[in-house]
Amino acid sequence: MQSSSELFPVALISAELRGDLSEDVYLLKPNNSPDCTVELALTRLGLAGAEGERGVPVVLLHGSFSNRRFWYSPKGIGLGAYLARAGFDVWIAEMRGHGLSPRNDSYRSNNVAQYVRYDLPAVADFIFEQSGQAAHWIGHSLGGVILAAALGGGFLDESRARSAAWFGSQISRIYWPLKLPPVEWGARLLLRAFPYLSGRRLKRGPEDEPIGLAQETLRWLGLFGRFGDREQDWWTGLTQVRLPILAVGAVADHQDPAWACRKLLEQCSAAPTQFLLLGKSNGFSSDFGHIEMLVSKEAQREVWPLTEYWLQHLQLPAGFSEEAASVGG
Repeated sequence: MQSSSELFPVALISAELRGDLSEDVYLLKPNNSPDCTVELALTRLGLAGAEGERGVPVVLLHGSFSNRRFWYSPKGIGLGAYLARAGFDVWIAEMRGHGLSPRNDSYRSNNVAQYVRYDLPAVADFIFEQSGQAAHWIGHSLGGVILAAALGGGFLDESRARSAAWFGSQISRIYWPLKLPPVEWGARLLLRAFPYLSGRRLKRGPEDEPIGLAQETLRWLGLFGRFGDREQDWWTGLTQVRLPILAVGAVADHQDPAWACRKLLEQCSAAPTQFLLLGKSNGFSSDFGHIEMLVSKEAQREVWPLTEYWLQHLQLPAGFSEEAASVGG
């Protein structure tokens, strides 16, 4: 079945009722990148029986080695389902080769630069066409990094985004051995032997990641690395962003430490920003970890309602200490 999109070919590949939720899965074929085989799965969640009553759109971007199930389990549990029940028009994007998005011909070379230059603008345009509104954007881990790159590169602006929030996302953690050129060269040589990194073998998640993404990360972390591609410096571009931005770090997140998450937020010096630290010292029930900050019973009770509040008010609730939330911009 073809959708009514006038932008590019879009197939509605599934339309199901999942308890109290409706689930529509679209497959977008933007034809806007050098690889014409790219197709992107985009899942829309809404309240069953209220399909014609769309709330404000929210786009969710998963992290590395992950897919849409991070936001929405088969049992209808997750931040995505929670926000749909709260009345938001929820859209869950899956990156090239993840989840229901098929692997494109040049899958091995996929990287963030391609995601932000080609894929996110296509997703944003389609959601705007369907809803008539700019969306809130939320990313976890690599999803937040992709979101920051799209903002810093100017591929996502106020015409398609009304706010941004990233959880456990950073690009400032230093791996000193990679600053040594021989180590970086050796890592690059080693990566050439693999077509992809297996999430299951590495015990990182259910999905694989293309080698192109790992090679790009090495460039960022190298001796003269920068957060950007050959054409743009996304790190510098973040200083021009003016959207409201929320960054969330977790005390027990050792993969993407809170200080580095805060540093990414502070780079957005012209934007209204808030930082939220999830830990016992700030009144939370536990020191959250990288995954637990969004996928846990504690997150369901404590973090999801805060996220909903942020989306509704573009600020955190009153009563948070300076250690829990600090406003900049």
